[in-house]
Amino acid sequence: MAEQEASGLQVLLSTLQSSCDKDVILNILSVLTDLLSLGTGRRIHYVVSKGGSEALLQALATAARTEPPDHGTLLPLLRLLARVGQRDRKFGLKVQKAEVTDIILSLTRRDLGHHLHLTHCLWVLRVCASNVTTGTMLGINGAMELLFKVITPYSKRHVRTVRAAIGALAALLKSKSNSRRAVNRGYLGELLRLYQDWHRNDVSNNYIYIRRGLLLCLKYITNIQLGRETFFGSRGMEILFTSVQDCLSCKNLDPIINTATHILRKCYPKEHLPVVNVRSSYSFPLPGNVNAEPPCEGSEDKWLNGDSESEGEEETEKDWDNEDVESKEEDCDLETDVNKMRSRSVLDRPEQELEKYEALCAELSQNFQEFELESEEKKSLEDRTENLSSAPSHFIPSATSVKHPNCRWRNQSVTEMGPDPEERGFKVPLQSWRKKEECIWDKNDEKRDIAEETQDKGFCEEEDPARSHVFALCSLPKDAAWYKKMFYPPCEGNPSPGGRTESSDVARNLLEKHQGDVQFHSPHFYAARARCVKSIPGYRELAFPDFWGHQPPPYSKPLLERKHGVQRDKVLDDIRRLIQPGDVIGRTVFDLDDPSLSSPAAPGCLTFSSKFESGNLRKAIQAREFEYDLIMNADVNSNQHHQWFYFEVRDMKSAVPYRFNIINCEKFNSQFNYGMQLVMYSVREALQGRPRWIRAGQEICYYKNHYRCRAAAGGGVRGRFYYTLTFSIKFPHKDDVCYLAYHYPYTFSTMMSHLDILEQNRNPKKVYWRQQTLCQTLGGNPCPLLTITAMPESKNRDDLEQFCSRPYVFLTARVHPGESNSSWVMKGTLEFLVSSDPIAELLRKCFIFKIVPMLNPDGVIHGNLRCSLSGDDLNRQWLTPSPQLHPTIYHAKGLLYYLRSIGRAPLVFCDYHGHSQKKNVFLYGCSIKETLWQAGCMVDTAVVTEDVGYRTLPKILDKVAPAFVMNSCSFLVEKSRASTARVVVWKEMGVLRSYTMESTYCSCSHGLYRGLQLGTKELEEMGSKFCLGLLILHLKSLPCSKELMAQAALLLDLEEEITDRAQRRCSNSSLESDDEPPCAEEIDYDTASSSDGEEEFLELDQEIQECLSCVEGETEDEGVTTGQTCSSRALRELYISSQPAPNSTALPLGSTALGLYSGFQRSPV
Repeated sequence: MAEQEASGLQVLLSTLQSSCDKDVILNILSVLTDLLSLGTGRRIHYVVSKGGSEALLQALATAARTEPPDHGTLLPLLRLLARVGQRDRKFGLKVQKAEVTDIILSLTRRDLGHHLHLTHCLWVLRVCASNVTTGTMLGINGAMELLFKVITPYSKRHVRTVRAAIGALAALLKSKSNSRRAVNRGYLGELLRLYQDWHRNDVSNNYIYIRRGLLLCLKYITNIQLGRETFFGSRGMEILFTSVQDCLSCKNLDPIINTATHILRKCYPKEHLPVVNVRSSYSFPLPGNVNAEPPCEGSEDKWLNGDSESEGEEETEKDWDNEDVESKEEDCDLETDVNKMRSRSVLDRPEQELEKYEALCAELSQNFQEFELESEEKKSLEDRTENLSSAPSHFIPSATSVKHPNCRWRNQSVTEMGPDPEERGFKVPLQSWRKKEECIWDKNDEKRDIAEETQDKGFCEEEDPARSHVFALCSLPKDAAWYKKMFYPPCEGNPSPGGRTESSDVARNLLEKHQGDVQFHSPHFYAARARCVKSIPGYRELAFPDFWGHQPPPYSKPLLERKHGVQRDKVLDDIRRLIQPGDVIGRTVFDLDDPSLSSPAAPGCLTFSSKFESGNLRKAIQAREFEYDLIMNADVNSNQHHQWFYFEVRDMKSAVPYRFNIINCEKFNSQFNYGMQLVMYSVREALQGRPRWIRAGQEICYYKNHYRCRAAAGGGVRGRFYYTLTFSIKFPHKDDVCYLAYHYPYTFSTMMSHLDILEQNRNPKKVYWRQQTLCQTLGGNPCPLLTITAMPESKNRDDLEQFCSRPYVFLTARVHPGESNSSWVMKGTLEFLVSSDPIAELLRKCFIFKIVPMLNPDGVIHGNLRCSLSGDDLNRQWLTPSPQLHPTIYHAKGLLYYLRSIGRAPLVFCDYHGHSQKKNVFLYGCSIKETLWQAGCMVDTAVVTEDVGYRTLPKILDKVAPAFVMNSCSFLVEKSRASTARVVVWKEMGVLRSYTMESTYCSCSHGLYRGLQLGTKELEEMGSKFCLGLLILHLKSLPCSKELMAQAALLLDLEEEITDRAQRRCSNSSLESDDEPPCAEEIDYDTASSSDGEEEFLELDQEIQECLSCVEGETEDEGVTTGQTCSSRALRELYISSQPAPNSTALPLGSTALGLYSGFQRSPV
């Protein structure tokens, strides 16, 4: 039956090719016209698949040979060719094969005097030129010269013909050869003059398509370097910029404005970043003979390899944001070798080395008598908490209770923070595990401390004199001098009289304002930990938000609504700098590389700083009075990875919109284009009782700019482009001190002080807590390792055996320093695990948690985005980590090796991350079968067996965690991810449930938090819900006692009731698609863009339909017939009679009365 149906269409097309009967041909053309005018483009694709294009081209060749040409046949044939050809991707090749290129040009030349005929020829010429090769041949044969005879200055006559000619010319200019030919023959200047003429005279905006068509010609011709240079030299920038200003007031002219803006941005002269060198301002000498040069950028992640532009004439760019390209790349990256994905027991080190990790698993040999002795040694810690069972949830120690062993804050006098902590006998609980192998930097640390002391002595000579004044803090002053005094104290070597006493008063009065309402935070603990941090620049400042603390706001802020045209306006404002530079200042006000070049003292100028922990701002340039260009610092020992920023700004005016442009972003797209805002912290707001980071910024856009990386600095990637993040902010107070950051900061000192407070507040009778040092980092900072579980019920044998036999859960976070959201999730996990919540108590009885809360302390300290001090992405080093260059990864993997060697491999491994381009919280896991299925490989289920238990935990989290979305999860194994923690732990340690948990910086696509920007409260909640998911996983996967099951059931019922109540507030289904909606105003910078394809189809279809509407029913006085013979009318009536009623939803495809239509019976529609 199917063959019979298919043969009907084939007979129709075959007859069209072979018949010489005019009536038969007209009947067939009429039937095809009727069929293809109904439904969607899928019908045309079906005709193409059955050889429709070839049949029509053959019919055209036959009809064109008749003398004189029969336009009664040619016109419907040309219309069909235009409609079918534009949706046939191989149409250009078929035109060449049928040898009709010259025929089309000949018909066009012959019909120059007959505009209706000419219009039809131009439609087909346009479709043929869509193929670059065919277009080039047409250009060589004089097609462009022919078209410029048709395209005229402004006129109301023959407008459809002019429009068709411009469309054909734009298609021809997609060929770079044609573009070069057009420039050499002076056509670019002619196009500019034509555009000016039509723009000037079309005051009623009746000919928008013609004006936009001329702009499309300019768009394609400026894809080559020669075109851009000629355009710039012909004052094209000024002409288009002026015309765009005339159009901004009319929303109907958006197609013209967007196309013109695209051309202006593309032709903006390319510049290098205004920095001496794109390498990081910080460098770190690596041990041994390791070369400290940055890694080749060509080997970096896909998101750094997307855009490139050759330095020759032809420019090629890849648009990795294109969904089709992205999906193809992902499929090509999938691992299809089953043997490489199978679990394998391998060691990257001698087996005897694993013995040293026994010291990190003391809980397995704990007899709890030794533990009591250890508790005695920590008596000072216990004394501070006095009575933990009745202690408040948050204990704030006095300033005199903090000790900072072997470290002191630079230039900080003793009286500023109270008496010497040594005299008080308080010791910050730092347990360290060091062996000779891990202490290769101890001697260097000793030398570094000596150097630091020497630097301290000479610091007063370098200190800014403006910061040496003394101010008392009575009430909040009108200027920021009190702040300078607090955090930029005078030199110890030359103190002013009474300076220390007054400085102490400033600190004491300021700290009295801190009421302890920031839970699990103490400024004293933070300052103590910050003094011990080792950094390359030797930070002398504390960022106020980290010192003071952050309290989540009582509400979640919705996504920022994007104002229409905001991105376009920002781009045009950038172009105005080039064309109208009168108000451009161009003054450097902050420079990390050379502070002497900074001039922050200018009146009305903002003052910037980033010289504090996790800070990142390299340079600030005042572009206009209230506009600043900002440049981020690259990762240490690198020349790339720009995304994270965190800096201080002061001396501002209130209620004035300041515009900030961060001009060296690298990623191709950002959630900033979809409603995400940066975060801001106001010191004045904090001192008035609102110490919190808030989402801030208006008119936020993210787009490609005109800056490009120097080829020599690109590490092999030439012409890498940068992107601009631009936003405007109105500061709440005059002369405030504010901090701006990419996301909620979470520093190394914040984590360490948080661990101190958690250790204090835990109940030692119920919570087993051991904090050890996994290793020292490359920079000499400790990497803490936590062990958390429940204390045994008693010391009897059964309880101790139960304690030691608990399965392990291994958690890590912050391997990428810029992903601060992962630390907030980890914070929620830690606080829940040590809490007195009944579910937490039950969870501790089920598992032993090994947690590395920060795998990359050095990167976090220095404000890096992805790398450590070695310049390496540590999450790409798990296959073969170096003990010298990647110590935290080396020893974390060693500990996992040890657990596997004693038969205690973790039940769950999870590495907490942040995702900058996706919404929701979700998991990446590993599955052989899902990877092979996605790659299109055949899967023999008898050979490839797999436990599907890896899906259990994400399914649980989808039910219990409001921010988690199962549909966003992926369990594919990519070749490019073979050296990540998730894949290595899954493959080498045999951990089935090995995950990466990604948390969005932005919002959720559905659920309770749909349309809301996630804050720290929601991120911490995710951390606690992850723990709840682990408990449910334990109950589902492992055997449990009846008592435990009953207790868990009661608690989970309660939790489920609370969750259901919250879920009922939201009617959104978790089955919704998680596709990212297109940016409301996406400006395309790709030189070979295909984004206009469907729009061009619709535009040409509309042209054809308008032309038919105008001539239908009219009598052609030039001998053109409509082709409506009696036979064609009968066929049309018969076809119409077979159509369903108007209210029917059936598709008009089949008719038992007309066998010719049977070929369409099963066609896709």
